[in-house]
Amino acid sequence: MLVHTAITAVKEHSMQIALACLFFFTAILYSSVGFGGGSTYNALLIMFGTDFRIVPIVALACNIIVVSGNVLRYMRAGLMKVRTLAPAMVFSIPMAWVGGRIPINETLFTSLLGIVLLATGLLMLVQARNEATWQPRASPVPAIWLMPAGAATGLLAGLVGIGGGIFLAPILYAVRWGEAKQIAAACSLFILVNSASGIIGQAGKLSDMGIVSLALPYWPLLLAVAIGGWIGNAFGVFRLPPARVRQATGVLILIVAIRLLARLSTGTS
Repeated sequence: MLVHTAITAVKEHSMQIALACLFFFTAILYSSVGFGGGSTYNALLIMFGTDFRIVPIVALACNIIVVSGNVLRYMRAGLMKVRTLAPAMVFSIPMAWVGGRIPINETLFTSLLGIVLLATGLLMLVQARNEATWQPRASPVPAIWLMPAGAATGLLAGLVGIGGGIFLAPILYAVRWGEAKQIAAACSLFILVNSASGIIGQAGKLSDMGIVSLALPYWPLLLAVAIGGWIGNAFGVFRLPPARVRQATGVLILIVAIRLLARLSTGTS
């Protein structure tokens, strides 16, 4: 019995270290291109057997840490266009809270996450292609174009524990909202405010269920993404062009999405 207990403890410790390492490298990749990594944090937690009910709050907390550095970097560079992004945020923030408060079962959560990851991977590949020949529009984007996108993205963000920036980015590219770096800055701020709103909703929901304490043992992941996010912000990823980083990340996300959906279809999620 003692031997079995010791082996189990070693395995759990090894898994925790592996998970922290994966979060660390995820933070480096995403922070270097202006995102937080919430979708991938979700997938990793699920694949490591984390209770699905606490997955969003852990992922959102990691998101906040990573994109906070992004936002500071872009603000110092004068790339943040808060006023023109406000129409999207004014609806996304409350809807992220609503999404965080909605209880869903494990099958629905895993299905939504798999679909989100699949869409995320494809969008990152498309976005990487669009950046090469990008030209912003001369006139401001009408607010009415951004409001429904913000509302829908915010709801999804709070529901499954993502920031929503990966879905906002192709919309901003489609309407030619601004320069590529300005869009990256906008997505960072969008992720930050949605993650903050979503985590408040998630915390309230978990508190009502009496299980918020289950997320506390995952605090080392916050340290891992803090260090990884700082590295990604300070140095980038081996100085690779952002489009190449997005392409590589998009392929990795697609692989994870396919594996997650395959596990769901076989009933092993």
